[in-house]
Formats: sequence, C-alpha cells, structure tokens
Amino acid sequence: MSIDPGLLDDLEWRGLLAHTTDRDALRSALSEGSVRFYVGFDPTAPSLHMGNLVQILTARRLQLAGHTPYALVGGATGMIGDPKDSGERTLNSLDTVKSWVAKVRTQIEPFLMFEGPNAATMVDNYDWTASLSTIDFLRDIGKHFPVNRMLGRETVKRRLESGISFTEFSYVLLQSMDFLNLYRDHGVTLQFGGSDQWGNITGGVELIRRADGGHAHAFATPLITKADGTKYGKTEGGALWLDPQMLSPYAFYQFWLNIEDSQVVEMLKTFTFFSREEIEEFGRQTEEKPFLRAGQKALAEHVTSLVHGAEETAHVQAAAAALFGGGDLFALSVDTLGAALREAGSATVSGEIPPYVDLMVDAGLAKGRGEARRTIAEGGAYLNNVRVEDADLVPTSADLVGGAWLVLRRGKKTFAGVEVTPT
Repeated sequence: MSIDPGLLDDLEWRGLLAHTTDRDALRSALSEGSVRFYVGFDPTAPSLHMGNLVQILTARRLQLAGHTPYALVGGATGMIGDPKDSGERTLNSLDTVKSWVAKVRTQIEPFLMFEGPNAATMVDNYDWTASLSTIDFLRDIGKHFPVNRMLGRETVKRRLESGISFTEFSYVLLQSMDFLNLYRDHGVTLQFGGSDQWGNITGGVELIRRADGGHAHAFATPLITKADGTKYGKTEGGALWLDPQMLSPYAFYQFWLNIEDSQVVEMLKTFTFFSREEIEEFGRQTEEKPFLRAGQKALAEHVTSLVHGAEETAHVQAAAAALFGGGDLFALSVDTLGAALREAGSATVSGEIPPYVDLMVDAGLAKGRGEARRTIAEGGAYLNNVRVEDADLVPTSADLVGGAWLVLRRGKKTFAGVEVTPT
C-alpha cells in the first residue's frame, strides 16, 4: 500500500492533533515509509465508548494512509486503571478483566485490516507484564522515572490533596513499558491516544530514549467536548457505549442525529471518512438550511453504519420513520421497535389491555384521563399511527405490534410505547 503524504495535514484539518512531539520529525517519518504505530485501550468496562471510537477511527486513518497498526488491549493496565480526577478506581478481578479484553478486541477488529502489506496486529500487555518480577520492574523501568517528573503530571497534582495510591501513581510506568516493549520487539516508533493520556504517552517516548537511546514519535487527539466545554459521550443512561447490548443502535443513532448545529462539522471531521469537500458542503447546508439537518443525518447514518453495520442502520432509520408516521410499524423487527420505544419512554401493562385514555396517562402523554379525552377530541391522539376518534377505545391483542407493543402518539412528534406482557 502506498504512503499518503497528506496524512498529517488531513489529521490537522480534522482537528485531531492536540499535541505532538517534534512535528517536522513526525511529518518526515510518516512520509518516508510505513510507520509501525500503536494505540492502547484499557478494558475498564465491558465495552468501548465514544472517546475510544476517536482512537479506533484515527488508527484506521493511519492504516488507510499506508501505516501499520498495533492495537493494544491492556489486560495488565486494565487491572490497575489510569488515575482519574474523581478518585481511586475499583480494581476488577483477573477473570473480569480477561472477559472484557475479549469483548474489547471484538469491537476493535472490524475497523482494521489484518491482512495485506500493512496488516494490523492485536496485542495484550498482560503477555509481557504478568511474568515480570518486581525487582526487574524497579531496576529496568522504575530507574528511568524521576519522581519529581511524575509528581508534575496534572492528574497526579490534582489527586495529591485527596489522595492517590502507589498503584495508580505507578500507572505511567506500565504504559511507558508497553511502548518500550513494542519498540524493541516490533519496531513500533509511534504512539497516539487522547490528550488526557499525553503524560503517559510522552513517558513512553522518554523511556525509549533513556533505556535504549532510541527515538520515537507521539501525538494526542483532543477530548471531544460540547460547545459549552463539557464532555461529550454521556447520555441519559450513561456513556455512549459501542456495545448494542449496553446502548441500542437506535439510541446511538439518535445521539448523532441530535448533535448541535454548531458542533456538526467538527463531529463530521472527527468521526467520518467524508472528504474535505463533502464536509464543507454539509457545513454550508447546515448554515443556510439548518432545518434540513443534512449534516446530522449524514453523521448519524455514517457513524452508526461504521459501528453497527449498514443493515442495522437501515432498521433504525425505518423505525424512526415509522414512529413518526412515515412507515409501516408492523414491518419493523420487534427488537428495533422495542429499543426505540424504550428510548422515547415506555410503560408496561400485564394481562388485559386498559382503555386508550388510561394508556396515554400510563405512558406519560397525558396528565389525566380528562386531558387524554380532550386530546382525542382535538384529533391529536394516535394508536399505531392511526388517529383515535373514539374516546372509549380499548385496544385488543390484534393491535399489538410484534405481538408486544402499542405505539401511542400525541400530535406529530411526541410518542411513547406500551409493552403488553402476559400475566
């Protein structure tokens, strides 16, 4: 695969370079041949999330530009956890971490090519850390880390008052050792990660210099934030997980569809493989005709397809259209419909189905039966996209979509689900 000389310029245009080591040296290295690089993922949860997706897609950009990826899943570092501002992490068992390692690997694999001249390699730092003795670790790694430099790290400084364990304080040594091992055993000369990892990343660059007299490169991507500076990646239910069992594809799609106009171009640059010309055109459309939400629609479809596949994305789009009256509810899969309705808000009833007015109250579409009746009289109440005209309507089992759901809507945009379960 040929080397793309414009890679660094593209990363910069996309806003993916928050920090770098020597910029000119990095540019030269990326232009001269296929650079072996690595990016790490600690299995501190059963799934990766939005922040990790930035790194996965950046690795894919580098591989498409002709460079060779090493994706590291931290079976060892995941046992420790990088220090965070809020306090000490809960340490997970070895079995738990091993199971999360397997899940994380399967989430990364579809994004990279594992065959060809610059095929990706998956590694686990538990392989070279588990058998390392404490004496060897202190002599061969710890000797190269001045404590005053370690105390100067921003996260450590913030944690000193509230307290930080030696375990988390030493995390930088473990991650730096990863870079040294990959440098020695695989010729890896570049590491990147999120800007919150910059101290750990440069620790590895420095360790390679001190221990082997070698030269390595690094860069960091910025943290993704909202227009007000707060962190992205949080939804009502928690993190924006990539695992469909932890966050439904429908909810995932809706997150991207609801990105603010002021953020849509930035998100398109970071999370899609659209060209510069295409993204600039979406930017113009967002500015001139924001009501069309062209950028958000393209973003949601592209990212959801990358993570969950084109077929699942089509199911999600069909569900969204049907819920707002633009498609056949009965043609939807019950799983997709259920996920969409739970995301919008749903109620559950068992056994006999109550009257429609009671269902509206149960689903939160009316404050009481009187308000529900007025909504029906005004022509604003719907059951499965059909206008309800009878205030005394009682749905039957024949109305259940997928044998389990009733779809209620008030007006054009407010809908909810009622799941009917057997007694």
